[in-house]
Amino acid sequence: MARVRLEGIRKIYPDSPQHVAVHGVDLDVADGEFVVLVGPSGCGKSTTLRMIAGLESISAGSLFIDDRAVNDVAPKDRDIAMVFQSYALYPHMTVRQNLAFALKLRSTPKADIDRRVELAATTLGIEGFLDRTPRQLSGGQRQRVALGRAIVREPKVFLFDEPLSNLDAQLRVQMRREIARLHQELRATMIYVTHDQVEAMTLGDRIVVMNKGHVQQIDTPMRLYDHPANLFVAGFIGSPAMNFFTGIITAGDPFEFRASEGAFTLRIPASLAERVRDLTGQVVTMGIRPEDVSVAPAAGPALFAGESTIVDPPVLAPARLDIVEALGNEIFVYATVGAFTITARVSPQPLPLPGEAVTLAFDLAKAHVFDQKDGHRVGKG
Repeated sequence: MARVRLEGIRKIYPDSPQHVAVHGVDLDVADGEFVVLVGPSGCGKSTTLRMIAGLESISAGSLFIDDRAVNDVAPKDRDIAMVFQSYALYPHMTVRQNLAFALKLRSTPKADIDRRVELAATTLGIEGFLDRTPRQLSGGQRQRVALGRAIVREPKVFLFDEPLSNLDAQLRVQMRREIARLHQELRATMIYVTHDQVEAMTLGDRIVVMNKGHVQQIDTPMRLYDHPANLFVAGFIGSPAMNFFTGIITAGDPFEFRASEGAFTLRIPASLAERVRDLTGQVVTMGIRPEDVSVAPAAGPALFAGESTIVDPPVLAPARLDIVEALGNEIFVYATVGAFTITARVSPQPLPLPGEAVTLAFDLAKAHVFDQKDGHRVGKG
């Protein structure tokens, strides 16, 4: 396998010199690591992957595969294999012939071709389909064949460009597990592009979050979730998305967060007060995950009066219930508090009817605070 390094990689298209598609990406992918590039459409993730593959020229910066500079090396000489969104299988060839085709072009000995094809087919569970043509296969089986074509080449680096986008939801989950298992078995260096943050969180050893050609944060999945670097990462990672509301931190005993337009005032618990002490009087954006918002029972504040084990009891705010989405094992509650729409992720429970009053409980000890000017996360914790 191989280590892949990107040093200040940029992409500017000649016909649009004012538009920088990728701004100076620095990334070091360790040997055997699974790294996922994730972001919305047009963020530069696929362009970055195509520069690694050699399918796009590099406008500036340096690309290394195993400490070998490959900026000007042809794609076929980089010892990489790429799996695309489209299966790109030859319709007139059998599965066996599709798997073997690239090896035949390289004049690989027949015995070696047969060994690699059988091994790849067994690894992917398609050994029973080797004599079928692509039109006789399901979407998931075709994607396995596309993966198999990459495996038989035994490359230094595997590149994936949104390989599961054409599959339905159930098949995507199944193929996601297959790719994760494949990485565990091969211990190969893999770089994977997706717009689906669930794929990114479940597959990647590390995740590169991109937006508008810029890298926003590179970190492990749980670090991204628990310690987002800025508003974009906080809002992009997580489903449902993080709740945001703007307001001012006011000093006092206790500190308070006063939401814009007097929508509501939240008492800041001691654990959060230490993180925002230097922000008093400033306009900030507060973010809190839906799972850290709950629906308070009718007892309200009295519910927590005797709970001596709770260091920072939830902070309550009156709201209007808008929509309830019951998913069986959990419920998404959408409610309005002043000018803000808040999402809560709660366990199944009786709830008021839409349009009626409801009390939300915020676990502010788990809240995030972001600078209003540049969107960066501030404070420790």
